[in-house]
Amino acid sequence: MNEVVSSILTAVGIVGGIGLVCALLLVVASKVMAVRVDERVAKVRQCLPGANCGACGFTGCDGYADALVNKPGTKTNLCVPGGDSTSRSISETLGVKFEDVIEQVAFVHCDGDENNTHKKYDYVGVETCKAAKLFYGGDGSCTYGCLGYGDCLRACPTGAICLKEGIAKINANVCIGCGICAKTCPNHIISMLPAVAKVAVTCSNKENGAAARKKCLNACIGCKKCEKSCPSGAVTATDNLAHVDYSLCTGCETCADVCPTHAIKRVNLAKS
Repeated sequence: MNEVVSSILTAVGIVGGIGLVCALLLVVASKVMAVRVDERVAKVRQCLPGANCGACGFTGCDGYADALVNKPGTKTNLCVPGGDSTSRSISETLGVKFEDVIEQVAFVHCDGDENNTHKKYDYVGVETCKAAKLFYGGDGSCTYGCLGYGDCLRACPTGAICLKEGIAKINANVCIGCGICAKTCPNHIISMLPAVAKVAVTCSNKENGAAARKKCLNACIGCKKCEKSCPSGAVTATDNLAHVDYSLCTGCETCADVCPTHAIKRVNLAKS
């Protein structure tokens, strides 16, 4: 009996000794291999809203916070959802100059609603834009336009998007400019515009004018009237489609006045 007890105690002692040695080794390793973390990263992270949308160009809020501290030259005004208040908090935390945030709003470059376009077949399948696009580019007559199944709506974290007459519409007052909808849209017809924009192109069709008009009455026909009339050279028509360079646009709205199909429209994206 004593031999059994002795054997058990010996085994327990050996296991305990091994555990103690391993614990000591782990403690030493944690000290030797520890990665020093700058406390400022955690403080900057607390300034960010936590949307993890990637609008700043980094891998979420953690990536942006790390870049602000460890990558000199990273701007403090890249968090569009956080706005000026977030930029100011970051600037105060890091002791750097405050930079104004350029507010942005998502915009759908399609005006092909049920009144101006038509379906080319009856789609029966998974009701998502991504799935519908796999069947001949979607059931709409224009394969460049809004697919109308609400992938952007479901992705929007603030409920800023709704479907109206078959196409997505964005409420500028609710949009935080995160850009998640733009990344979600399989047709890439949503882009981020500066909130001060006065005009926007409401078409994405790159076919020639005649073909585009057969698909949608509101289509851009690439006539270049907007390009020729713009006094600041902000509007160009390439690939049969008008484009606005907002860094040059003065907001005169001449392009909207001359567009024969009203593919360029006046917009008010500022929050009221």
